Amino acid sequence: MAIVFEGLSDKYQSLLNTAREAMTRAYVPYSNFQVGAALLDSDGRIHYGCNVENAAYGPTNCAERTALHRAIADGRRPGEFEAIAVMGDTEGPIAPCGVCRQVLVELCSPEMPVVMGNLQGSWVIRTVSELLPGAFTPASLDSKPNT
Repeated sequence: MAIVFEGLSDKYQSLLNTAREAMTRAYVPYSNFQVGAALLDSDGRIHYGCNVENAAYGPTNCAERTALHRAIADGRRPGEFEAIAVMGDTEGPIAPCGVCRQVLVELCSPEMPVVMGNLQGSWVIRTVSELLPGAFTPASLDSKPNT
């Protein structure tokens, strides 16, 4: 049964519910903390992501990065994304970690919506640039230090 997110557009409600479905696919034998993501591309295709844990912890991958990497592997190019939804069983709407925010900056438009929700129907939307102001971007590599 779909979760109702009051006041949220049908498009984003659907995306959050797809992220909830992706959550159920998470491999989380250590934390038991499932996170799902649904990335909408410019052609209307949805790329699923879930967190995948590893006993060594470092190789663990978050749901957001899984969706973004999967979309790139499926042939999408950076900037070809309309929105990403993230879902978790948290008190408030779940937010991407810092590493995921950096990957969002690299692969998405600064104005792309990030729709964050939880299983109780709470939600918030922020843009990529709002989630990581002053981000290190590819343009940062072009800057030369003052001499």
